[in-house]
Amino acid sequence: MKAFWILATIASLSGVTTSCTQTNKDASQAQVQSQKPAIAVDVAIASLELLEEENEYTGTTAPIREVSVRSRLEGRLLDLNVDIGDRVESGQAIAQLDDAVLSATVLQAEAEVAARSSEVSQATAAVGNARAQVARARVQYQQSQANANRFTQLAKEGAVSPQIAENAVTEAKAAEQSLRSAEQQVSLQEQTVSANSQRVLAQEAIKLREQERQSYTTITSPINGIVLERVSEIGNLLFAGNEVVKLGDFSQVKVIVLISELEIGKIRLNQSVDVSFDSFPNQRFTGTVRRISPVADPVARLIPVEVVVSNRDGKLSSGQLARVKFAGKQEPQIIIAETALEIAGRPTPAPKDANANIQGKSKNDPKSSPNTSDKGKPKTGIVFVITGDPKEPKVLARKVTLGDRRDGKVVILSGLKEGDRLVVRSGGKLQDGDPVKLSVLSQ
Repeated sequence: MKAFWILATIASLSGVTTSCTQTNKDASQAQVQSQKPAIAVDVAIASLELLEEENEYTGTTAPIREVSVRSRLEGRLLDLNVDIGDRVESGQAIAQLDDAVLSATVLQAEAEVAARSSEVSQATAAVGNARAQVARARVQYQQSQANANRFTQLAKEGAVSPQIAENAVTEAKAAEQSLRSAEQQVSLQEQTVSANSQRVLAQEAIKLREQERQSYTTITSPINGIVLERVSEIGNLLFAGNEVVKLGDFSQVKVIVLISELEIGKIRLNQSVDVSFDSFPNQRFTGTVRRISPVADPVARLIPVEVVVSNRDGKLSSGQLARVKFAGKQEPQIIIAETALEIAGRPTPAPKDANANIQGKSKNDPKSSPNTSDKGKPKTGIVFVITGDPKEPKVLARKVTLGDRRDGKVVILSGLKEGDRLVVRSGGKLQDGDPVKLSVLSQ
């Protein structure tokens, strides 16, 4: 019994000694950490941004369309009343050819029309006379036929001789023949009127054609635009098809940029793009992809893409340097500097749960690690978040899931939220719970 109490006392003293030892160890570590000097750090705030890859391409502006104004017939250029840079409207007269010969031709065609119209009038009058003759012949025929019938009846009754009846019948037949002849004359005169009318129409067509040719001597603008070039000069003899001036439509301007075949898949028709001009450094324009060439340069492997920019105020002209940026559609994400991942060193020390679920993986094969992407870039990392009293800040190691990287920045898919303050640069290696001192550059 006495031995039992001795053993119990020894065990109790041993437990107390062990507990005191562990407590003293923790207290010692806490005291050492509290006595560790604060490390100077730069702090940034996690914010929502767009990780856009905006490649800039340069091109030269040109009018949305160019028109060559040409002469439609032969003639000497008498007047050219526009010069380079002049604005013209659709239908405005810009040049005049000699029209003396065509004016005479038009006058002759008009005279021919008048002559043919006179013939129609005469033929129409003849038709009227022929119809009057038909009316008289019909009356004569009706009277002769009545006499023939009457005398034939009287001859049968013996009141008159048969000779008189025969004469009456003969006169009736003659009157009928005269009626038929008068009716044929009407038909002939009507045909004459129709033929003359057709000749009038044909001559009218000739007159209109000559008048139209005469109108070609006045050269007009087919569009609203600006004169780009004077190709001919006053006094030159022009032939049909000779160019007089070049016009440009500047209601819109187009820019041709050459895109690598590796980037062309990111561009689509009707896509909005940002366009800037060195001549307007403080102004941004919005353009639209109107055409993507189906043919690439076989040597440079570059594909022409046409971008159209509205020019309602007329600021833009031809030959200006344009800078075009194609931006893809992305949702804002948490984006931080990649330097924030490098502070913990490589390999990154993780908090207690940072190495969970990685058992059974080879430590020597980065591709087999769940923290590594197929490209060898880490899929997860450790960042240090500012926590604790603002007057005595400390860092807390936090595991984050990484996304795309570009230009020294990385997308955080999980582990951080907007507004978190994290260390992006440090004066020394950090560990979980270390005190820090914020630099003047910190946010």
